[in-house]
Amino acid sequence: MFKKRIWKPLLIGFGWLICLAGLVVLMSFIEVKKEELVCKKVKVYIPRNQYFLDRQEIDNILQTTSNSLVGRRIQNIDIHGLENKLRRNPFVEFAKVYLDMDGTIQVEVSQRQPILRIMNRFDQDFYVDEHGLKMPLSQNFTARVLAVNGFIDELFANKVDSLHTALAKEVFKTADFIRKDSLWDAQIAQLYVNQDHEIELIPRVGNQRILLGNADSLSTKLNNLKVFYKQALPLVGWDAYKLINIKYINQVIGVRNETLIDSLKRRKQFMADSVKKATIEAFRHDTTAMGDNAPILKSTNEKKTSINN
Repeated sequence: MFKKRIWKPLLIGFGWLICLAGLVVLMSFIEVKKEELVCKKVKVYIPRNQYFLDRQEIDNILQTTSNSLVGRRIQNIDIHGLENKLRRNPFVEFAKVYLDMDGTIQVEVSQRQPILRIMNRFDQDFYVDEHGLKMPLSQNFTARVLAVNGFIDELFANKVDSLHTALAKEVFKTADFIRKDSLWDAQIAQLYVNQDHEIELIPRVGNQRILLGNADSLSTKLNNLKVFYKQALPLVGWDAYKLINIKYINQVIGVRNETLIDSLKRRKQFMADSVKKATIEAFRHDTTAMGDNAPILKSTNEKKTSINN
């Protein structure tokens, strides 16, 4: 019984020793193989569609043309350094470089996805990605995203950076909410920050401005606007209001477009005068009423129209 207890742990220990020795031999074999291994090709994988970066741009960053990787010994290639080169590019969100045993260098690059374009009051122009990080514009591609301009103080130092001002963060929050809602993503064309540092929405349909105020209670405010669209605008027309104020949670305030109302009144009066004039002309040229007893239309000195029998 005592001998069995001794031999059992010895056998287990011996088994682990063999495994460890095998692992050391395998690692040594891999290191020898790696020293002899030569880079045969570079494969680049860019998920989603290619926007800011393409294969040529990746090749330029990795210097696979001027300082070719293909044909070089793998031990002389700094894989970690290649990753860092890619990550320093402002359009790269994530980069991974690794080696296959057949000598292929695999490169995976994920690009930043902008959701907002800001034009501040200092004439600086930059994107904000889906994580709220500022990024520069690209000469290769223009992203079709929501744009905002006006009295915006957020500065851009031409590098990937977080938003610093409270107003810029509220604008980003608004843009992020709009892009995630299919209705408002289709209806809202642009954002504007007015002189009072309040956010305004510029719709695609209608000429009115929508005063949002800040980014608090966005769901409630835009739901109130949706109800206003469904119940009020069909009765008066899409251009009846020059401003729709939804910055208060419990109400929607519409400021009427007085210029439009005056124009409609003048148009209505013009149409009434035209009908009246056409009626008079029709009676004047009516040959069926030219008998002896037919009434004669004439103008009196008081500028009124009378009928004499």
